[in-house]
Amino acid sequence: MKATILLVEDEDDTREMLASAIERAGYGCVTARDAPGAVERARAGLVDVIVTDVVLGSDDRGGLLLIADLRAMGVRVPVLVITAYADVERVKLALNEGATHLLEKPFRAAELVDVIERVRTQRSDVGHRIDQVLSLARLTDKERAVARHLLDGLSSSEIAEIEHNSPKTIRQHVSQIYAKCNVGSRAEFFRLVYTR
Repeated sequence: MKATILLVEDEDDTREMLASAIERAGYGCVTARDAPGAVERARAGLVDVIVTDVVLGSDDRGGLLLIADLRAMGVRVPVLVITAYADVERVKLALNEGATHLLEKPFRAAELVDVIERVRTQRSDVGHRIDQVLSLARLTDKERAVARHLLDGLSSSEIAEIEHNSPKTIRQHVSQIYAKCNVGSRAEFFRLVYTR
C-alpha cells in the first residue's frame, strides 16, 4: 500500500466510487461523510493525504472549516479540496486554510488519483529536505517541532498556542534554531531548506 487517503464526501455514491478508484490505484482509503467523522478518523490513525468536499451536508463551507480544525489538531498533511462551486471566495478560503490543491467537479476519478500522486511526490521531496536540514542542525525535539511550525508559515503566537508555551519562549527557540542553522531570519531559514 502506497499511503492512506482520508476521503471526506457526503454523497454516498460519489464517496464509494472515489474510494474504489483510490484503492485500485494502490492506496488505503478511509472515508467519512462529515467533518466530525473526518476528525475522528484523523485522530484514530495516520493519514497521508486528505481529500474533502467543500460542501458537507447542509454546511456549504464544512470542508473548509474541517481544514482549520485539522490544522488546529496538528494534522499537517496535504489537503485536496473538491467542489462543484469553485467561486473565487471559496477558492481563496480554501487556500487560506491551507489547501494544497482544488479540483473542480465534475472530474474523473483518474484525475483525482493523479493529483494525489503529485502532492505526495512533492511533499516527500520537501519532507526529505526538511529532515536533512533539521538533522544537520542538531536541533532538540522542541526546536524541531518549532522549526516545522515556522516552515508551515505560522507566527510565534500561533506556535505558542499549539506548543503550549509563551510567545517569548517560542521566540527564544526560534533564535536558537536560527543560530544552529547559521541564518539570521525566517527568509534565510526558508532559503536554507528549500534551495538545498
